Amino acid sequence: MNNMHELLGRVTLDELSAFVAVVEALSFTDAAKVIGRDATIISRRIGQLEERLGIRLLSRTTRRVSLTEVGTLYYQRVRALLDELDSAGQEASNFAASPQGLLRVSLPVTFGRRWVAPLLPAFIAQHTKIRVDVRFADRYVDVVAEGFDVAFRVGVLRDSTLVAKQIAPFRNLLYASPSYIALQGQPQTPEALAEHACLGFSSHSSWPDWVLKNGSQHRTVRPTGPLISDNSESLLQAAAKGVGIILTPDWLAGPAVRKGELVPVLPQWQGSESGGVYALMPPGRLVPTKTRVFVDEITRAIQAGWDQ
Repeated sequence: MNNMHELLGRVTLDELSAFVAVVEALSFTDAAKVIGRDATIISRRIGQLEERLGIRLLSRTTRRVSLTEVGTLYYQRVRALLDELDSAGQEASNFAASPQGLLRVSLPVTFGRRWVAPLLPAFIAQHTKIRVDVRFADRYVDVVAEGFDVAFRVGVLRDSTLVAKQIAPFRNLLYASPSYIALQGQPQTPEALAEHACLGFSSHSSWPDWVLKNGSQHRTVRPTGPLISDNSESLLQAAAKGVGIILTPDWLAGPAVRKGELVPVLPQWQGSESGGVYALMPPGRLVPTKTRVFVDEITRAIQAGWDQ
């Protein structure tokens, strides 16, 4: 039929399914059982199909149903079309069920370098069909508009339509090197920090102040000192060398604390920016397998070493 493509394009999938079921069952009643619909509904759908096409597809008698000549041609094309749709659906399901494809990940620079980047080689070796595109940025990333499958964020989570999974909590705490404490002494109150050399992280939302809390108590102090930077790792190195006191996340200071390079200062007080590490994904009930596998495995690995 020269106009077969045009005819196929004007009908509904329900009508095509009803037509094929009747042809293959040779009965409206049996076709209704196959697709789980009442026989009258099947008959109505085929009537609509024939009316829409302007041709008679089936010859009906009281005892049997048979195809017309044009119905036979139409059935052959429709059967092939439905088989192709079924195959496409199966391929899509198989692809979605298997972790594969391009995975785009956004990471904050310092946390990403310290905690996630070391885990990537093992993940890639385990999942050879996944290609990981990692972007490091400390700016606010629009997960949906920029096409990321997952973005990691550190801090207090804002209200959002994104799907969020907390990986771990963290605290912003005060630290100094043992050598600094030996020379300058341990401050006993937040107000005493004004008499100490403090290292300022200019990317803190409260900068130039440090907002500290101890339960329901809150104190705001304005630190002064020899070094201010928007890079927390450089401040950490300076603190470990005895330059001054730093307010920084425990996930960043942890290795230096375990090595004895830093010790807590005013341990009962913590910064107000304490919060959590989160994986954020685009909204929707179904998280792609590649994303779910990545988030789950990275989460388990981070939590295994999260002894802050």
